[in-house]
Amino acid sequence: MSGFTENRESEASEQLGIPARMMTWHGSRAMLPLVSRIAEDVTKEHGRLIELRTELSQLEQHRRELPWSLRARRYQLEDEIAATEKNYRAVVAELELLGVALLEAETGLVGFPTLVNQRRAYFSWRPGEETLLFWNYASDRIRRPVPQDWTELPREVRPKRSKTRKK
Repeated sequence: MSGFTENRESEASEQLGIPARMMTWHGSRAMLPLVSRIAEDVTKEHGRLIELRTELSQLEQHRRELPWSLRARRYQLEDEIAATEKNYRAVVAELELLGVALLEAETGLVGFPTLVNQRRAYFSWRPGEETLLFWNYASDRIRRPVPQDWTELPREVRPKRSKTRKK
């Protein structure tokens, strides 16, 4: 069977490694305004960590020959790295609380867990994309376009059209 389920919980699925919370395309898309802000924070904090660690690494290579001002900078960098790592962990935890997975920190690629053909998958999104356009299996990073029929509301949810008679 192909398709998606939302908020599906069972002991069997947890034993198979399937997350308890599954999201529909519509539910995932509704979360995008909040998730997009968090994903941008993730990329910002991740980028800052890379910058700080690179600078620290360069200073570490010559730590015995450094003048005091650069030694002080080295200690300052260690403190900045610790604070930035704490911020990074906090924004990643926000995603986890929402049930969203961080798939790639550098680009901010996030995944909304779902099932496709009874396999773990994600609707995937990254900053700069307008909406949820792609999905991928959890075990594979190849992003595929979301089929149009996955984005249509089920019949029981669609607004009813009023029937008007022509005279």
